[in-house]
Amino acid sequence: MFDQVQDQYGRTVAFAGDRNKVLRNTYWLLALSMIPTVLGAWIGVTTGVIAAMGFGASTILFFVGAFGLMFVIERTKNSSTGVVALLGFTFFMGLMLSQLLALTLRSYSNGAQLIMMAFGGTAAIFFAMASLATVIKRDLSGMGKFLFVGAVILMVIGIVNIFMQSSAMMLATMAMAMVIFSAFMLYDVKRVIDGGETNYISATLHIYLDLYNVFQSLLSLLGIFGGDRR
Repeated sequence: MFDQVQDQYGRTVAFAGDRNKVLRNTYWLLALSMIPTVLGAWIGVTTGVIAAMGFGASTILFFVGAFGLMFVIERTKNSSTGVVALLGFTFFMGLMLSQLLALTLRSYSNGAQLIMMAFGGTAAIFFAMASLATVIKRDLSGMGKFLFVGAVILMVIGIVNIFMQSSAMMLATMAMAMVIFSAFMLYDVKRVIDGGETNYISATLHIYLDLYNVFQSLLSLLGIFGGDRR
């Protein structure tokens, strides 16, 4: 357990050396989590198992599987089991991502290029947000409430649009997701740097979800504006 102190805002934070260790471990685990994500996505694309389930069943599977695994991660985050649970979660998320990847490859002749562009763009956004988090001196803890509200609004709009099928609303949702989850990257990395998050498994989970949502939104936007229809 890391040594901790109270900061000027009354929050419990870790010492600087421990903060650096948490950040370092977070980045390592985040990089490792990409392996099961890619494996899950590859299996999903090649087998078509998720697409074959249909929209309704796959949506239920996503919510049950994602929230169930996140619950397990939070319960086991103080042991090595938490790492295993996190890697299992990222494999599952890669499997669920295969629907979007398969659709992109099937719908656009430049689908593979769009996927690589989305990956590179997401990496660039993460690098920018992580770098910004290291130079910003002001406390960003207040951002959390606003970002959470934004994410809830985003989810509600997404659910409403399932029934409305509005192209304009879909584009607005994707653009909002890009902004909100890019800001979440800044917020989550800054929490580790400031010592507000002292568990690297939890930190990795939060940042992974930020990356996942930015990648999905960016790939969808690239397909709409830069995809070459077959």
